[in-house]
Amino acid sequence: MQIDFSSIDPRDAYGWLVSMIVPRPIAWVSSQSETGVTNLAPFSFFNGVTSRPPTLMFVPVTKIDGTPKDTLRNIEATKEFVVNLVSAELGEAMSNTAAALPYDESEFERFAIESAPSDRVKPPRVAAAPISFECRLETITHLGDAPGIANVVFGRILCAHVQDAVLDGEGHIDPAKLDLIGRMGGDDYCRTSDQFSIKRPAH
Repeated sequence: MQIDFSSIDPRDAYGWLVSMIVPRPIAWVSSQSETGVTNLAPFSFFNGVTSRPPTLMFVPVTKIDGTPKDTLRNIEATKEFVVNLVSAELGEAMSNTAAALPYDESEFERFAIESAPSDRVKPPRVAAAPISFECRLETITHLGDAPGIANVVFGRILCAHVQDAVLDGEGHIDPAKLDLIGRMGGDDYCRTSDQFSIKRPAH
């Protein structure tokens, strides 16, 4: 089988890509409007980019009518956001926040998700998230044509909050305790608790 991405409908391309590029980590992004309304939404086109400088990226697409999603609108206005990682325990709450709410309604309040204050940015973080990255906007790269244009948001990581419960006896992150979930295709997810090791070659 060969799929010609230059000729298929964008919705079909999306369906293929999210089934092929798996598992994908989930960025549960908290942001805040200029008037102080908090927003919380998940994105699975997400990853770290580099450690020099510490940078991550995620991709909110534009709505079908061509307007930006609330997360992008907030980040463009305030230049700040927090990326919270999603444990298996938080999976259902994360999924709930994918619902389309009015711009002036907070997902934290609507779905009773406890927040915690951030140290370097105004948007709060998810209190129960095993890891949260406080970020300042670095740049936004727009790809494609509206509607559905992709907006690649690059954020400089200012600091990270790590729950003590996910650390091992030496103060390092224990992947089994972290127990994050990753996005597969459709409604399917996987867990990082299923692991194996492969030795890297010596150089």
